[in-house]
Amino acid sequence: MKLTGNSTGETAPVASNHEARQVAPAAADEIELLRRIEGGDESAFRELVDRHGRYLYGVAHALVGNAADAEDVVQETFVAVINGRYRAEASVRTWLVRILVKRAGMLRRSWFRKGRRTQSLQGALEHVTGGSGGAEAKLDLTTMLQSLSPEHRAVIVLRELEEMSYEEMARALGIPRGTVESRLHRAREELRRKFKGYL
Repeated sequence: MKLTGNSTGETAPVASNHEARQVAPAAADEIELLRRIEGGDESAFRELVDRHGRYLYGVAHALVGNAADAEDVVQETFVAVINGRYRAEASVRTWLVRILVKRAGMLRRSWFRKGRRTQSLQGALEHVTGGSGGAEAKLDLTTMLQSLSPEHRAVIVLRELEEMSYEEMARALGIPRGTVESRLHRAREELRRKFKGYL
């Protein structure tokens, strides 16, 4: 693993001096952890999984909607660490989330190639209401998230559930902050439109 790039080979946004000062001290021990993993230290790899595994699983479950696929996405994320490249412009956790979001997107695209579809909104409504469709029907969070596009789901999960800053989201998703803000606005509007009365 090289500590000079990111997992996709893309050029990531360069952090300002202020942001770099904020990130580097907290990440110093994790940078050392990644160096040990690069050297083949299995205990360092296990430590990285212990530190971030549960958090990444929560994000993955919100993105893909079920436990089995979430576990697969998290596993693929940690495998990617071995061959990935980390630059200390963001926290290790943000870097891991970026890898995870990409893996979740790849999984969803493979579903569509294979003809697999996520539960339709109508089917989800029937599932949670017992087919009644009554006004008292209580929609769960997974149903709401699954009704969104992968791009909109990602920004809602990272902002509303994981409480990331716009800057962290931009780094994790590999997009400009302005794009994060516009996607988030559209995602919130879509939820309000689809689930008026439930939110």
